[in-house]
Amino acid sequence: MSQELTTIAQKVLELCKQGGATATEVNVSRGEGFTVSSRNAQVETVEHEADKSVHITLYKGQSKAAVSSTDFSDAALKRSVDKALTIAAYTAADEFAGLADPDQMATDLPDLDLYHPWDITPEQAIETAIALESAALANPGITNSEGANVGTRRGETVYANSHGFVGAVQGTRHNMSCAVIAGQGEHMQRDYWYTAGRNKNDMIAAVKVGEIAARRAVERLNPRQIPTGEYRVLFDPQHARGIWRSLISALYGSALYRGSSFLIDSLGEQLFPEFITLEERPLEMGWAGSSAFDGDGVARQQRKIIENGVLTGYILSTYSGRRLGMPTTGNAGGTSNLIVDAPSESFESLLKQMDKGLLVTETMGHGGSATTGDFSTGVAGFWVENGEIQYPVSEITVAGNSREVFKRIVGVGSDVDTTGAMRTGSLLIESMAVAGAS
Repeated sequence: MSQELTTIAQKVLELCKQGGATATEVNVSRGEGFTVSSRNAQVETVEHEADKSVHITLYKGQSKAAVSSTDFSDAALKRSVDKALTIAAYTAADEFAGLADPDQMATDLPDLDLYHPWDITPEQAIETAIALESAALANPGITNSEGANVGTRRGETVYANSHGFVGAVQGTRHNMSCAVIAGQGEHMQRDYWYTAGRNKNDMIAAVKVGEIAARRAVERLNPRQIPTGEYRVLFDPQHARGIWRSLISALYGSALYRGSSFLIDSLGEQLFPEFITLEERPLEMGWAGSSAFDGDGVARQQRKIIENGVLTGYILSTYSGRRLGMPTTGNAGGTSNLIVDAPSESFESLLKQMDKGLLVTETMGHGGSATTGDFSTGVAGFWVENGEIQYPVSEITVAGNSREVFKRIVGVGSDVDTTGAMRTGSLLIESMAVAGAS
């Protein structure tokens, strides 16, 4: 735990108490890192970043005020608190405002193995970016590059409130990526690849990132259109996340109490096939979204949001829970780690099961209604016949309703992408409306 940040948080709490606040919560954070980029084997940018902030939320009864600052000096903290107290004096009371209950505060704060600084200098990062990009440019089908990036960041945050809760988190995040162009003239195609992790050892080798980016770009050359129709659709892991995002965004308490969710009053409803379970696992060691407490200081818990296809829980903060007359689910600030728990098959097996249809490897834009669940998005990918990839396709739109898509999932891949806080393999959808050539 950073003693300096903790001391600052405690100063703020004391100042707020002295000023007449009835409750206070404060977030103090700082971080640093750098990102380098190369293009055509030349250094393009070297960006260093260092930031810090203190966010103060105080209550006078049911009236709330929030302020923030990047100045940690005692005088600046006093000015920020005075400003917040003044704002609260003129803020309308909100019966749902306030801290979470004291007995909901997290008491077990384990080390979740989130802090692994990468001992790499900017000069070494530049060498890595150039090697990564050079590996992509070595593919004879690659004609240009949009560049390679290598980045690393470390940070720490302390959250404290007037219940006496103090929680600290230190974390790191590293990444490498590359985007290249294949072909020439009107027949160029672009693609990319990336790797990321809290620990540098979680990432694939830099050269491998470049090789995958190049292969993906070359494979997309000479795309065709397909006729408009209803087809089986297989989303690769990176784009299968979009299906889960449409679910999660509709489960947030803020969407529910505003009446802007297509899943209002849906608890207990069979949304997915019985073989689908979606779990939140906040306490996994080293995962991207791991945390022992949420933005209210409430203990996070492992739970099933979807169990055997049935919706068993919403995603609620203290405030949204109160608005809905329901208890918080420990999700102030969002979800932690979500993972699809279902019988899985290899990507090749899903292709065989699909037999004929569309493999989606890129999405472009997204138009949809959070209230109805209807959506439409541009995609590119590959046409599949006899369970094998035949040729690349582009200028295609897939559309549907999220409720219908959920129920039409017939396969989940074992090819899970572990780089983010949403872990899913490929998803095979039995039928979707596809707009292609007229």
